Amino acid sequence: MTRRIAFINEKGGVGKTTLAVNVAAFLASKKNRRVLLVDLDTQGHAGKSLGVDVRSVALNVFHLLTDASLEPARVVRPTTVQGLDVIPSWKEMADFPTVAAADPDRALRLRRRLAALADRYDVMVLDAPPSLGLTTTNVLLAAEEVVIPVATTYLALDGCAEMSDTVARVAKDYGHDALRVTQVVPTLYRKTQLADEVVEMLGKYFPRRVSEPMTMNVAIDEAQSHGKTIWEYAPWSRGATILQKVAESIDRAGRA
Repeated sequence: MTRRIAFINEKGGVGKTTLAVNVAAFLASKKNRRVLLVDLDTQGHAGKSLGVDVRSVALNVFHLLTDASLEPARVVRPTTVQGLDVIPSWKEMADFPTVAAADPDRALRLRRRLAALADRYDVMVLDAPPSLGLTTTNVLLAAEEVVIPVATTYLALDGCAEMSDTVARVAKDYGHDALRVTQVVPTLYRKTQLADEVVEMLGKYFPRRVSEPMTMNVAIDEAQSHGKTIWEYAPWSRGATILQKVAESIDRAGRA
């Protein structure tokens, strides 16, 4: 069965796409799994981080979700990482809620479209937009495992709790019993008393589901600026070590 992992946080700038891209690449390159990364964000950063020119791609996730006659395989793009494909996104996704508004099953479009690709992949990684709404609901209903990146600031705790409540509500409202938060990743971590207190509180709220904190690292940012994963750009760097620990934690959590 294909694992379906969603990376979600309603706030931007917490490292969500960085995690989604590099965890997908880790599972493909280090675990020899067939992985599909699906970008649902209008900024298209997941595709950009893998060297895809998302502006020039003729077909992307918007077309997958709005054109029922389109063969899903046509929106899939290979990447330089062996075993990793991507469905890119771009600014058209901003129009998705309007285009799908009249469809009573609009929240299930992504799940149904990805079902046609399930036999090709061991893992599907979904990078949600930094906001709640129809697109994020589609992501939650297409996934079973949810990873929440959380900046190590006090106010971020409220956002994490709200996101957890949203996951539970969607699971209940749509009868999606398999949906669950499998991992919380503290991000933008610096060794301060506040950051340590936030990590401790996350551990109490999500027992045994909090990964090692993801510290800030220049190599990770540099890799993205070159359209590469950390495994391609600086595989022996401290950034690669940090991301590998987090990726291993996410992988184990979903199999527990």
